[in-house]
Amino acid sequence: MSRNRLMLVLGLLVAVSMVLAACGPKDLSKIPGRVAGKGGYLDQIVFSVVSSDSAVTQLKAGAIDVYADGLAAADLPSIQQAGLKYAAYNGLYYDIMLNPAKFNNGVLNPFSDRKIREAMNWLVDRNYINQEIYAGGALAKWFAIGTQGPDYADLADTARALEAKYAYNLDKATQVVSDEMTSLGAAKDANGHWAVNGQAITLIFLIRPDSDGTRKPIGDYVAGQLEKVGFVVDREYKKSSEASPIWIGTDPADGKWNLYTAAWSSTVISRDDKGQFQQMYLNTSIQGIQPFLSNVADPAFQKVGDDLANANFTTLDQRRQMMIQAMTLSLQDSLQVWLIDGKNFAPYNNNVQVTSDLAAGIEGAQIWPMTLKFTDKDGGTLKWGEPDLFTEPWNPLGGSNWAWDQAAIRGTESGATMNDPFTGLVWPLFLDHATVIATTGLPIGKTLSWVDLKFQDKISVPSDAVVDWDAKAQKFITNGEKNPNGTTAKIESIAVYPSNLFNTVTWHDGSKLSAADFVMGMIMVFDRANKDSAIYDDAAVPNFQSFMSTFKGFRITSTSPLTIEWYSDAFVQDAELDVTTMWPGPVAGNSYAYGEGAWDVVALSNMAEADGKLAYSSDKAAAKSIEQTSYVGGPSLAILAADLDTMIANKTVPYAATLSKYITPAQAVERYTNLKNWYTAHGHFWIGTGPYYLDKAFLTEKTLTLSNYGRYTDPSSKWAQFGEPKLAAVAIDGPASVKIGDTATFNVAVTFKGAPYAASDIKMVKYLVYDATNTVVAVGEATFVSDGKYTVTLTADQTKTLAAGANKLEIAVVPLAVAVPTFADANFVTAP
Repeated sequence: MSRNRLMLVLGLLVAVSMVLAACGPKDLSKIPGRVAGKGGYLDQIVFSVVSSDSAVTQLKAGAIDVYADGLAAADLPSIQQAGLKYAAYNGLYYDIMLNPAKFNNGVLNPFSDRKIREAMNWLVDRNYINQEIYAGGALAKWFAIGTQGPDYADLADTARALEAKYAYNLDKATQVVSDEMTSLGAAKDANGHWAVNGQAITLIFLIRPDSDGTRKPIGDYVAGQLEKVGFVVDREYKKSSEASPIWIGTDPADGKWNLYTAAWSSTVISRDDKGQFQQMYLNTSIQGIQPFLSNVADPAFQKVGDDLANANFTTLDQRRQMMIQAMTLSLQDSLQVWLIDGKNFAPYNNNVQVTSDLAAGIEGAQIWPMTLKFTDKDGGTLKWGEPDLFTEPWNPLGGSNWAWDQAAIRGTESGATMNDPFTGLVWPLFLDHATVIATTGLPIGKTLSWVDLKFQDKISVPSDAVVDWDAKAQKFITNGEKNPNGTTAKIESIAVYPSNLFNTVTWHDGSKLSAADFVMGMIMVFDRANKDSAIYDDAAVPNFQSFMSTFKGFRITSTSPLTIEWYSDAFVQDAELDVTTMWPGPVAGNSYAYGEGAWDVVALSNMAEADGKLAYSSDKAAAKSIEQTSYVGGPSLAILAADLDTMIANKTVPYAATLSKYITPAQAVERYTNLKNWYTAHGHFWIGTGPYYLDKAFLTEKTLTLSNYGRYTDPSSKWAQFGEPKLAAVAIDGPASVKIGDTATFNVAVTFKGAPYAASDIKMVKYLVYDATNTVVAVGEATFVSDGKYTVTLTADQTKTLAAGANKLEIAVVPLAVAVPTFADANFVTAP
């Protein structure tokens, strides 16, 4: 699959005064078209399904203009031969997801045994997969953290040692599997297959033949390796829309699957991967999907994974030691067996221009709607290809997280901040400025001028800050009510919006953004996870529990300009990323992980859920045998349309005990009427605040059209400053042979387009020395000489530790201008 890696998007908001509700147009069939110099550059973007193996052909023929999902490294020659442009990115990674549950049908699931899962690392040859399937253009991957990320560069010595320990070793894998299967009561039958009571164990392997064309050969290879150690493998080739209802939509204990060829894509450059262990292994994962919820991890791994995610450390050294522990324990757990960190290439025609994210490419980049255009004409209709569409229903609380669906959704969104496509930091989009106050001594710094960073010895949470929710009374609970003795927080962020925010930003149905939209997002954080709520959902509880473990409160101190204070014990090292904006969309600070949420649309789907007609999550929908909420198609639409008429007739103010402070019955009717007009014109309930709106969606045909939203206020050129990422090139020059006991000096050149890379733009130049057994024997930082020039000198004592034979010097350069390190190595021989 190509499923987005999620960021935690939970939060709360309370307001202290009324704001005007929205008014909007009555005829939504006449939305103004593109305004030159404003919003997106295009008139329309038409999404359709295109197979990866025909993408280059269709681009050359003009049938599509962009294939945004990207192709594997093996396809790069065909892209280049066709003379196409392409965006190169590192954010797609491949693995095998294992079902960790004990089956309730009496069948033995070998992967419920942690040691068998661990043995999968010895069973697969990652280098073989890279060479044979990815033409050597990818990187072998063992860890959830990015192999081309800052954390990996810092922890390279630990990573390399563990990679050597878990390198391909079929004999070791065979022995571990044999020992464990025997202990589980299995034995080999006459055919050499593992069996229980004479019945061969058959592994159900969901293999994806679609997407970029690499998943099927990966699956076939892994299946073959499993057969070598005595398993019967049922290779079930299924498209994403066929596999998803099985591995996501069923209880793992039901035994419908054993393995799945998974893949995950980044939506931002990760500058801090400490949360990856919780997210990608543990039952507290913010993914909230069944394989994670079913994983019973080693208690030590559970603790360190949760502690890292919740920033339960005070120094970088503590964090580093915890990361080392988590990396080690993650390989022992191996709920997911990581295989490849992909280098992917999204091809597009020569008359197309777009800013690509170094991790997310085009498809996953927040910036693409603001920068995509034709170079040879104004406006126009661009044809966008994806391997699939509408894999799961669209709703902002439990809907589709598939990369292709989110690519289209991203075109309909804006936000408080914009992800920097090269560094992973953020810039103000609709936010004005912010302040972060951190407890003295915390390892937090800042880079950009729009954030002010301060430190103080103690941060007290105000008594009127919201800290919880009473689902019966439908009111917030303040810190003073819940914690009369007071509480403290590690950090406080203060986000300040422009004073004209609520007059300039509108939803696509013409309704103005309001404080009620922020408040509803906060209510949804608490209400879905509260058993006293009419919309309670078990699936929302793990995320909520994780959120509450660090959340300390928030409040609004002004609505003009909107000013939000947020208190938390969770933090990352960049102050820019510690700002909680609470924008009603998929950003930190609210409950909408899968799209923007207008309060009136969420109120509408809440009514259907409370009545037992629909459910946001696939888990609840399956458990209740009801439809999963979809704002864009299927049976949900008729249910929502009927409920909308009821809400108009009743002048419904949702969560009236709280939201009546911000919404009058007349204002509610006005919003609902705008929404009804929208539904009449467009046939769906999906609205956002972005530069494009979802005009039409055809779920059966798997096509959709995004049209330019003429009321978007930002200038088209706002993000034009992002040119070419400043990726470092590294060259090493040194002796080919070193006498043991002598010193040896290596010169390192760091450049960008042939020019020296300024030291002010480099965070670290690190070196590692490997002996003939590929063991790391020395680690250090290179010596700065001048811009672009460094040296590494191995001392006589260091070379004395090397035996006669081949050795390797590896250099890792971590720039500041981009958040993608560059690795290079040089071989040398030691002799007496």
